[in-house]
Amino acid sequence: MKIFIIAEAGVNHNGSLDICKKLIDVSVKAGADAVKFQTFKADKLVTTNADKARYQIENTGTRESQIEMLRQLELSPNAHKDLFAYCRQKNITFLSTPFDEESADMLDDLGMEIFKISSGEITNKPLIQYIASKKKPIILSTGMSYLVEVENAISWIDEIWNTLEYKPQLSILHCVSNYPARIEDVNLSAIKTMEMAFGLPVGYSDHTMGIEAAIAAVARGAGVIEKHITLDRDMEGPDHKASLEPEELEAMVTAIRNVESAMGDGIKRPTKSENDLKKIVRRSLVTSREIKAGEIISPNDILIKRPGTGIPAEFKDKVVGMKLGRGISVDTVIKWEDLKHA
Repeated sequence: MKIFIIAEAGVNHNGSLDICKKLIDVSVKAGADAVKFQTFKADKLVTTNADKARYQIENTGTRESQIEMLRQLELSPNAHKDLFAYCRQKNITFLSTPFDEESADMLDDLGMEIFKISSGEITNKPLIQYIASKKKPIILSTGMSYLVEVENAISWIDEIWNTLEYKPQLSILHCVSNYPARIEDVNLSAIKTMEMAFGLPVGYSDHTMGIEAAIAAVARGAGVIEKHITLDRDMEGPDHKASLEPEELEAMVTAIRNVESAMGDGIKRPTKSENDLKKIVRRSLVTSREIKAGEIISPNDILIKRPGTGIPAEFKDKVVGMKLGRGISVDTVIKWEDLKHA
C-alpha cells in the first residue's frame, strides 16, 4: 500500500491566502499526496485569558495573547473555497483539521473527503462524534495520549459508525506533541503497539527537526506520514521553527518513496539479478583429477568450487560412490547427467 504523505501547512500561512497557495505548490512539487490546513474560530477555541504554549511564546514572544495570535491565523470560508478549488486544480488532496462543529460542517460542505482530528481533541467526545457523523474517513492524531485515551476515542467513533451499513476507514497517527519534538522522545515502537492493540492502520505525525524520524517510521510500518512545512523557518509564527522548508520536504518524500519501494512484499526469495549472480558465486562439485567412464567416485575425487552451474555442494555425500557415465577431465563441474548408480 502506498504511504499517504500529508504536508501539514497548518497555520504557517500567517493568514495570507497567497502563502497558502505557495505552500500548496510546494507540496505538489515535492510529491505529497495531501496538503493540510487548520480550520477554527479563535473565539470558539480558546478563552480570552488562555496562556500560550511554551513553544508559542518562544516562537512569537509575549506581545499578544493566544487568542490574539489565533485570530490572525484564521482562514475565512471564502478562503477555504478558494484553496479547495486550487488543490483540485493542482491534483492534490485538500485536508483541514476542524476545531468546532461549524468548521466541520463547512469542510464537509466543501466536499473534503477525509477528516483529520488533532491530538488536542482526543478527549473531546462531542466533537469527535460530530465529525464521525459525517460518515467520512478519519485520521486521528494521538499526541499527549495514553493508550486508554486512544482506545476511548476509537470507541466513540465506533459508537457512531457501528450503526452504518458501510464503515469508513479510521487511521491513527502516533505523535509527540512538542514543537520541535526531541528525537529521544519519539518512541516509534508505539506504532507497532497501537497496530497490535487496535488492528487499525497506524501512521506517524512528525514534529522533530529533520526527516530521519519520518523515514524510520515508514520502515516501522507507518502507512501515513504527516510533517509540518513552511516556506521559510525564519518567518514569524508559532509553527515555522519545527517545519520543513521546500527542499527538505522534497528530500523527505523522495526518501519515503525509496523506503516504501525497499519494503517489498515480505516474501524471502532471490531477485532476478540474484538468480544470475547465484550461478557465479555459489559452488558446485568439481573433479580433482581426470576420471574415466565407469569409475566410482571417491571423496578425494571431488573439490568444491565456483561456478554454481553443476551439482550443489550439499549433495557431495550422495555423489560419492556413484559411477561416472562418461569420462570427465580434471577441474570440471560435475552434473547429474554425468552420473549413474554403481
